[in-house]
Amino acid sequence: MSEILYESEGHVTTITLNRPERLNAISGSMLKGLSEALLECDQDRNVRAILLTGAGRGFCSGLDLKDVAGGSSDITDGSGSAGIGEMPPMVMRRIDTPLICALNGAASGYGMDLALGCDMLIASDQAKFVAPTKRGVLPESGGTWLLPRLLGWQKACEVVLLARRLDAAEIERLGLANKVVPHAELMEEARSWAEELASNPPLAVAAAKRSMRTGLDSTFEANTHHVMAELMQLFRSKDFGEGLAAFMEKREPRFQGR
Repeated sequence: MSEILYESEGHVTTITLNRPERLNAISGSMLKGLSEALLECDQDRNVRAILLTGAGRGFCSGLDLKDVAGGSSDITDGSGSAGIGEMPPMVMRRIDTPLICALNGAASGYGMDLALGCDMLIASDQAKFVAPTKRGVLPESGGTWLLPRLLGWQKACEVVLLARRLDAAEIERLGLANKVVPHAELMEEARSWAEELASNPPLAVAAAKRSMRTGLDSTFEANTHHVMAELMQLFRSKDFGEGLAAFMEKREPRFQGR
């Protein structure tokens, strides 16, 4: 079976990490497959939201350190993995299609970084986060950049340096999840959020996501100029006209992403 599953329904595509016997530990081929799946979704105009989840009882236990230690991994020797710019965390930051994590279980190390790198996160009440510091490594795939911005310096240090296991209640308390739901309801809830996203005008959603991402690394003034450039393009879109017409006619809009 494929280690990366890809299923589309309507305007939502679900990508599933599919190595449940290893708690979806990431191999080099999985890194490549996940990047390819994300890029394919982003280039498909029919896909307006992406769900990322894991098969079985875990989301992702991180890079496959057992294979690395045994010398059988294709991650560290470069034979099975792409350049850093083609790795999933970098791809996730540059795609315009909104990405929701359905956190179905434990996410450690690389898995935690993948979950935090999504635009929204719906967590099962069985979800857990663990920083990999006690394994002698660090959150190398976005965690050290994301966590200080999401939590502030002191809380980020607590999560990364102490590397305590965070259960679903703590994940929610820290604001690292948009919502925590009973495990049996996870995919239904995440799907509901994805479909709500997909019902919005895709060009405006993509532009808003780009502008917020850019704003993290720019001054207010620079971001304002970026936003105005995006807005001028949106004013020319058919979706903008459809949104106005639907408002005036008191009906639901039918956005086409044009």
